[in-house]
Amino acid sequence: MLQLAVTEIEKEAAAKEVEKQNYLSEHCPPLSIPGSMQELQDLCKKLHAKIESVDEERYDTEVKLQKTNKELEDLSQKLFDLRGKFKRPPLRRVRMSADAMLRALLGSKHKVCMDLRANLKQVKKEDTEKEKDLRDVGDWRKNIEEKSGMEGRKKMFETGES
Repeated sequence: MLQLAVTEIEKEAAAKEVEKQNYLSEHCPPLSIPGSMQELQDLCKKLHAKIESVDEERYDTEVKLQKTNKELEDLSQKLFDLRGKFKRPPLRRVRMSADAMLRALLGSKHKVCMDLRANLKQVKKEDTEKEKDLRDVGDWRKNIEEKSGMEGRKKMFETGES
């Protein structure tokens, strides 16, 4: 695994070197030094003109890079603010009716009445047999007092025989 990684790194380094040589041969022709003083001065002027143009390009790209970095920072700050990475305060429960909530959201101009209980049906409670049995049994303390002691046990046996 490590051998594969080493070979890949070597290949990348060789590819970068070839790319560098191609770029230099394309953009920097071989230097021919002229013999006379006038030709040398012309060559120097050409080289200075090229250096100036390259410096202008470099400066322009640096300014453009700084501008895009600033925009990127601003956008990341906006994104950070929109996500809400700041500490949220603990929320307290507020009891508020639906009408009060709508008034708070919509403002006092809108008159919206939302009575949720008005739409509910009235249901009559019917007595079921279970509820009647529970009422007939009465208080559970009385039943326990009646069954406690010898007399209560005697009553249980007498009612069980008949």
